[in-house]
Amino acid sequence: MEVRVLSWAPAFALTRYGSAGLPGDTIRFEFTGSAGQSFGAFLAHGVTLTLEGDANDYVGKGLSGGRLVVYPPRDSTFLPEENILIGNVVLYGATSGEAFFNGMAGERFAVRNSGATAVVEGLGDHGCEYMTRGLVVVLGKCGRNFAAGMSGGLAYVLDERGDFAERRCNLASVDLEPVVEPRDIEGLRHLIARHVEFTGSPRAKWILENWSTMLPRFVKVFPHEYKRVLRMPKPQSHAPAILIRQAANG
Repeated sequence: MEVRVLSWAPAFALTRYGSAGLPGDTIRFEFTGSAGQSFGAFLAHGVTLTLEGDANDYVGKGLSGGRLVVYPPRDSTFLPEENILIGNVVLYGATSGEAFFNGMAGERFAVRNSGATAVVEGLGDHGCEYMTRGLVVVLGKCGRNFAAGMSGGLAYVLDERGDFAERRCNLASVDLEPVVEPRDIEGLRHLIARHVEFTGSPRAKWILENWSTMLPRFVKVFPHEYKRVLRMPKPQSHAPAILIRQAANG
């Protein structure tokens, strides 16, 4: 696999910024070819890895603030949304950061995701299983058992075949809603536009060009527990500050 370093931060920067991480894109690498297991695992804030090619399992495992971009070779002739680009268990246990994948993922995508944002063009079974926080956008078909045990975060799925609720999603812990709130619409469109910016995805471009037709086909996956928390009354402003801090910290 070939690698090209576009920018690099001196060692003192890591000491200076500590656990908060470096400013975005402080360190950037571009790769060409096939990546093995755990490409971009535990990637920290301020580091961007871009891969023109494909990758194996555990891409972005434990992603911790960095950015991952993977897209097929520019001269490829196959449709990315119909072909596997990255392997199984991608973004397992990710805590923050973002990922843009111009192609399909394997099984168990974003399992136990607790804060990362991702756009992918299709995935296998068990997507977003036990997800607790974060945001996932799927621009293509899903396998079975999507959202099993999902208790937090949100997902937006393009349900062109109309079988997501009946055959693809595990409804035990989530509700499926249309994308009608202005905040949801704006956020979804913004993420798809960024997906185009980073990957050049033809499918994402087509969706944006036909936005009025495609938007009604998106489904919002909204966990019951997350919805319940959002509806809880906020603490009274006259409550002692120490009590509010104690409640927030458990």
